[in-house]
Amino acid sequence: MAALRSGVGLYAIHTNLDNVAHGVNAMMCRKLGLTGMRVLRPKSGTLSKVVTYVPQDDLESVRDAMLAAGAGEIGNYDECSFGSEGTGTFRALEGADPHVGDLGQRHHESEVRLEMTVERWNVGRVLSAMRSAHPYEEVAHDVISMDNLHPTAGSGGIGQFEEPMNWEAFVDRVKSAFGAPVIRHTSPPKGPIQTVALCGGTGSFLLPDAVRAGADVFLSSDFKYHEFFGAEGRLTIADIGHAEAEGGISEWLVDQMAVLKDGFPNFAVLLSAVRTNPIHVS
Repeated sequence: MAALRSGVGLYAIHTNLDNVAHGVNAMMCRKLGLTGMRVLRPKSGTLSKVVTYVPQDDLESVRDAMLAAGAGEIGNYDECSFGSEGTGTFRALEGADPHVGDLGQRHHESEVRLEMTVERWNVGRVLSAMRSAHPYEEVAHDVISMDNLHPTAGSGGIGQFEEPMNWEAFVDRVKSAFGAPVIRHTSPPKGPIQTVALCGGTGSFLLPDAVRAGADVFLSSDFKYHEFFGAEGRLTIADIGHAEAEGGISEWLVDQMAVLKDGFPNFAVLLSAVRTNPIHVS
């Protein structure tokens, strides 16, 4: 409220950055030197499929418009679509202005059923682009909700070290990378550490996912006493503290905002030096 009264805009993206593959967990993976990072628990129910029917001659223009609006992105791939040929029929009634066919007569048209995956939040933009590029006055289309897991949205992350390391070297790297004065942990792994699951902030809810993924260590924070029993010797839980786990995201945000300098010559990015972590270790 104080910011609003002073005319200062707030851009709050805390949980957003927790749930995208390039956010908090990717930052943690980079700090540790992990490769092959993927989402530990991908989200479901965030994708839709948009289907429309396009005359052959207009297929590419409609496809290109939908792709430009953000359709057809699946994980590390884009421009993903599927088309199947068929015959559409319609009869234009009084008052219509058909692209093809005559008023009052059933028309048969060779069409392509064009399908693309779309993130649910972006369906409106894709539909608008589709309608603008489509030659028909009335555009037949379907929007189908999908339960598929989203490969780049969800909780936590998991990656691998190129060269396995022992527990002592891992602890040193974690303390150095995250400025963690202490690490609360269960029994150290008996063998070398190769695969690390992690979650910025409170991550105990992801412990079953880390176990199923075959992680050697699960790095997160805010574990309660009884939650440490959940590992049961199958992996090592390492709790580095909430602020320590998420601390590097401030510098990441500064780097992202720096791109605005090109369009706004009087724009400056300032990173606060105020320590907001209420926890002190003596």
